[in-house]
Amino acid sequence: MTTLDPRAAHELCLQQLALYLSEAERNLATWDAYSDEHTDLDGWPHDDTAYGLRQSQRDAETWRSFNRIRHGAKQLLATAEFQLQNLPARSIQPQWAWQIATLHTALDRLATLQTQWLDLRESLPPNARPGVEEYDEPLAERNADAWHYLSEWALHGQAVLDIHTAVKQRRPGLTSLAPTPVPALPSPSAPPSAARR
Repeated sequence: MTTLDPRAAHELCLQQLALYLSEAERNLATWDAYSDEHTDLDGWPHDDTAYGLRQSQRDAETWRSFNRIRHGAKQLLATAEFQLQNLPARSIQPQWAWQIATLHTALDRLATLQTQWLDLRESLPPNARPGVEEYDEPLAERNADAWHYLSEWALHGQAVLDIHTAVKQRRPGLTSLAPTPVPALPSPSAPPSAARR
């Protein structure tokens, strides 16, 4: 298996982040349109069950989209922080620092939710698998609990891309990376116990 050099891996992560931002925006617009059409003037759903199912679908789609960058997100943030420290003040937007801090907090919460889900999944009986309520219900709860933090990434993730662009504009052809890479998380095929370390 060929591994990408750090710069190529970083560029790929940035592309995946841009894709997530686009998909999250589309998911939210689709959800807003659905919600407007299927609620009354006070915001109460016409059909609680159908509304809940559609909300669960929104949450699952958004989690799946973010999952592509979840393992590389910590390194993305570390690099953005490093780049921010090395940009001249005139190139820095005042909101970038707190946006990066917000993304860190959201990522930590998402990691906690994932760990809790993996722990719960290990305790499920052998017949609990996708398509079985005993499996699907707690997974839907994880996705619902993650929605706010995924939304934070959708709202503030652009800051990572903007910082990267500012660095490239200042020094074309050079993208400074954080000097000490954050250890990568195990691949999804690793045993569940290794994924929680």
